[in-house]
Amino acid sequence: MVIANQTIIDTVTQTVSPVIQAPYELVDVEYEKMGSDYVLSILVDKEGGISVEDTTELTEIISPLLDQISPDPFPEQYMLEVSSPGLERSLKTKEALEKAVGSHVNVSLYKAIDKVKVFQGDLVSFDGETLTIDYLDKTRHKLVEIPYQTVAKARLAVKL
Repeated sequence: MVIANQTIIDTVTQTVSPVIQAPYELVDVEYEKMGSDYVLSILVDKEGGISVEDTTELTEIISPLLDQISPDPFPEQYMLEVSSPGLERSLKTKEALEKAVGSHVNVSLYKAIDKVKVFQGDLVSFDGETLTIDYLDKTRHKLVEIPYQTVAKARLAVKL
């Protein structure tokens, strides 16, 4: 089922990415079952944030395109949701990480570094291969270098 969902996500991404143009940015496409319904979420952002009017306008552009995909990739009826990725958006690509330099992030690893699998701190740099994060270890600031291939998940984090 995960492979089928990835195929749907890839197909939808290829279909909608050409029409989501500046000032908008396609952040992510998700397809998942919620309760008894399937939900196709298209997460879009722009400088200064996205408004309800923006999501309405984009839904009117995207919905007819999805109906034209042939063969129909969706095994079930689904609900289309065009929305903002939120304050703690996922950083799924190298490009997203590059844009996040200077931001507060949460990074989960496949393999621990110094017995730690989750780091939260300021993303100081990312050169395409290594993330450098300034984080607090108790009361001391420390820098950790994380190889990109060891990152399981990365997202923006709200600094409290």
